[in-house]
Amino acid sequence: MRRHGTGSRPARGLLLTLMLVVWPLAAPLWAQALLPGAGGEPTSALASASASAALMPAAWPYDRALDDQLEPLLRQGFDRPEQALHRLREMQKDRAHARHSLPLQLAEGRLLVLAGSFELAQALAQRLAQMPEARDAALALQAEWADRQGQGERATALARQALAGLSLHCPSAASLQSPNASAASVSAGVSAPGRSALPASCDFRLSWSVLRLIERNQIRAGTLPLAEATVQWALALAQLGGDRHLAANSMGSLAMIAQMQEQADVANRWLAQARQLAQGDALALFKIKNYEAYVASQRQDSTAKLRALEECVELARQADAPRWLAQAQSNLADAYLQLKQPARALEVARQALPLFEQRGDVRIQRTIRHNMAVAYIQLGDYEQAKREVARIEAMSQGLVDQGLRVQELRELGEAWTEAGQYKEGLAAYHLERRLSADLVEKNRASALQQLQLKYDSERKQRDLELLQRDQALVDHQLANRQRVQQVGVAVALLLGLSLILVAAMVQRVHAAHKRLRANEQLLKAQSERDPLTELANRRHFLAVMQEHARREFNGALLMVDIDHFKHVNDQHGHGIGDVVICEVARRLSLAVRAEDLVVRWGGEEFLVFAPGIAPEDLLPLAQRVLQGIGGEPVASSEGPLRITVSIGCAHFPLQPSGLSQHWEQAVNWADMALYTAKSRGRNRAAAIITVKAGDRQALQQIEADFDAACSSDRVQLQQVLGPGA
Repeated sequence: MRRHGTGSRPARGLLLTLMLVVWPLAAPLWAQALLPGAGGEPTSALASASASAALMPAAWPYDRALDDQLEPLLRQGFDRPEQALHRLREMQKDRAHARHSLPLQLAEGRLLVLAGSFELAQALAQRLAQMPEARDAALALQAEWADRQGQGERATALARQALAGLSLHCPSAASLQSPNASAASVSAGVSAPGRSALPASCDFRLSWSVLRLIERNQIRAGTLPLAEATVQWALALAQLGGDRHLAANSMGSLAMIAQMQEQADVANRWLAQARQLAQGDALALFKIKNYEAYVASQRQDSTAKLRALEECVELARQADAPRWLAQAQSNLADAYLQLKQPARALEVARQALPLFEQRGDVRIQRTIRHNMAVAYIQLGDYEQAKREVARIEAMSQGLVDQGLRVQELRELGEAWTEAGQYKEGLAAYHLERRLSADLVEKNRASALQQLQLKYDSERKQRDLELLQRDQALVDHQLANRQRVQQVGVAVALLLGLSLILVAAMVQRVHAAHKRLRANEQLLKAQSERDPLTELANRRHFLAVMQEHARREFNGALLMVDIDHFKHVNDQHGHGIGDVVICEVARRLSLAVRAEDLVVRWGGEEFLVFAPGIAPEDLLPLAQRVLQGIGGEPVASSEGPLRITVSIGCAHFPLQPSGLSQHWEQAVNWADMALYTAKSRGRNRAAAIITVKAGDRQALQQIEADFDAACSSDRVQLQQVLGPGA
């Protein structure tokens, strides 16, 4: 609000009158707009300066010349941390570096993490955290420590906290419109003159490293557009800082993300520019070859992937880089597993493991031991495989990322099933399903929260703009009233304008609340609907089940899974896969009754809830679903595709005992029947007809070992074959 320090007394009286009328309504919105992080920004220079002063931490003593000396030490530290620590401590003894104590301590902590001395690194981070100017550096150090321990989610949270402070001294993502923002226009060089665009206090390399940690978690979570924006920010910082090594690494990340989004041409251009930028830097070339291997893997080009990884091994040997060599061998083991060469995979994994055990790098140890477990399964050494799985469980100590755990369980389940070990495969399958459901719900809740925050921010911005326009009007009226000699007439006019302003503001606030309620209803409806198939989603099913929880669960459940859907995606692409999912959803909806609830349960799975259906109508319903989906090929741009499904179904309460069950238990019974249908050849339904259980304890015993119960006739299953089975 503009100050009127030299106005006449009547003018000041008019201002006071207006404030008494308008301020009770305007003050809450105005104060809300000025709160840090509320979504708006203060409009006056004084308010902006005050907010900046409140948020700006003590300055980190960054020195570019020292940073250029420390960067080669940190890169050497990845392979030989003890030698790098020795050289660093010689620098610390040099009096010329006495004023650089904090950057040298941070470098020491990062080298201790690379050496696996986590307790020393943690103690040093705690000392740094006691100094206000070193708080962000301490958070970055703790993030790197957590990442090496395999605690990806904690590492990302710490990295975000560090970035919030570091970015106050560096250009923001919005202001950094990189000249290389598109793959088509990227120049292969990073010029030194770009350094002048960075503030002297911007530690761009430390900011790049925390952005790298955030990017990894975004890729694991599947939020690829967010990951791409994060890497673009990191690339712009590397370019402005003139660091070709970091810039080439960021370009490789962008190539990987582009390929994950099926943008093959963009990925090729990023890789070509990264290779050109990495010329003369063996370590950078090694990393780019790793990205080439990942891109080839996404394209199902096993030959190109193997060739790139073998080149990585050779580059690491030429550079005499033992840790990079071990990492290349770890990746090579994964490639051999995909080629069904478990013996070779086991050999290179064993060569890589000792170094990462010595360095305490839990994240890569988990990957190597997981590959060894899969290799043992493929070789038929099941006991050794179980021992490796137990080591992985002990290593995680409950801190492993849920997304990584889901991926490991999926691969183990597939390996056990292919080896004919159905009991172990079923256990891994059920655990993976539970964790996947938790992860999907967590991601959905996060997305809804982000949408709500975005809407709140936009609403506050509109309120602020309204207040700004109203304030401009008030200032104009006050300036005019200063010329009026008739105080009474001026007061009357001003009060009239104030009443009009209040009425307009109240009307707009009512309209804004009305729009908010409408949008909240729309958001709720959208959150309970699958965006691809327009079917109900898991959230809607849970709402329906809450209604049924008030009475005994009665009806039928059918768990439907598309057979060999992974082959459709691998052979025809995810676009054709989406066409298949949508067509199966349409046919499934036509096959069931109008009052039945069809839910997209997740991925290629669907759930049908048929309330009030008679037990004798269960098998005909399953037959209609099998025939309706598999009776005719699915038309696609690559020709007709024969698609079939497997079904697990049951009618509740289970007969003949009639014991009531919670809906979650009912879903589990249908799920076990589905697994049986898949294990017996797919393209069929497995229906639970009778269950010989006198009480709930007997039911729990059957659930604990469903296969044995089927074999001993405690569970009677009836099979319905699909078209052509």
